[in-house]
Amino acid sequence: MLHLLDYFLQQLIFALAIGAIYGLIALGYTMVYGVMRLINFAHGEFFMLGPYVYTFVLTGLVAIGGVTPALDSTLAIVASFVTIGLLGVAVERFAYRPLRGYGRLAPMLSALGMSIILQSAVRVFVGPQPIHFPAIIPNSPIDMFGGMVTTVQIGILVAAILLMAGLTMFVNGTRLGIWIRAASENWVTSSLLGIRVNRAVSLIFFIGPGLGAMAGIMYASYYGIMQPTMGSTIGLKAFTAAILGGIGSIPGAMLGGFLLGAIEVFGTAFLPIVSGGLIGTEYRDVFSFAVLIVVLLFKPAGLLGETVSEETTVAKKDY
Repeated sequence: MLHLLDYFLQQLIFALAIGAIYGLIALGYTMVYGVMRLINFAHGEFFMLGPYVYTFVLTGLVAIGGVTPALDSTLAIVASFVTIGLLGVAVERFAYRPLRGYGRLAPMLSALGMSIILQSAVRVFVGPQPIHFPAIIPNSPIDMFGGMVTTVQIGILVAAILLMAGLTMFVNGTRLGIWIRAASENWVTSSLLGIRVNRAVSLIFFIGPGLGAMAGIMYASYYGIMQPTMGSTIGLKAFTAAILGGIGSIPGAMLGGFLLGAIEVFGTAFLPIVSGGLIGTEYRDVFSFAVLIVVLLFKPAGLLGETVSEETTVAKKDY
């Protein structure tokens, strides 16, 4: 029994760390959908680009002498957030904004096109092969209540929680956060009240991709590898987490991420034991999506989502 509790603790920390990564990516999906009613299929590529920008900046800092390893890593992380955030703003400005007045299908197809373009650009300029990602912090084991966890797992969990808390305080306690929440309710009314809707949209396209880049750096740091296709699978899982929690809801994205992480990890850990080896770890994705389907059958808007009326989807070409 003691061994089982230790094993459970290890899997719990792993589930929280992976779930935190899913939650950070899901925040980008849910913020864009909450304001624009658009599924940004290019968001997985922002997640993928984060580790590449980090590595490029860190390599450049080391080449010119750098300062200290910790400061170099910090500067590379900040540069990744800002660079990917600005890229997200540019994508919205030139690929999505001109299509606002043409229904939902045109921006969605544009998002799919941007996803292919970004992934292909990395393949061409960097190469399709997986690349080793440098460790940000040493991956050392920690004995916690009898279970073994790692410093990387703890670091990912702490960093993700801080980012989530910071976003929550920003959206709920600042003037720019009020702009975002007002735009998510109704664009026309917000504009009449003096809120600059386009600035609110640009802001979410800066924050969302920036958080996705941070999640990408955490993911690459945990597994020690990055590759151009990593955004496709993980982006789809994060999108699933956003739907599970209630797409359009920031708390829902966080909850969905942690739930999906728990479903994956505990399913992988205990299903082979419970089934006597009949169900292996290769079925973890099937199990995760099956749980999603069951939840949506009983609560189509997700756990914390609300049904959206057509009035809130107003997005005129003139904005």
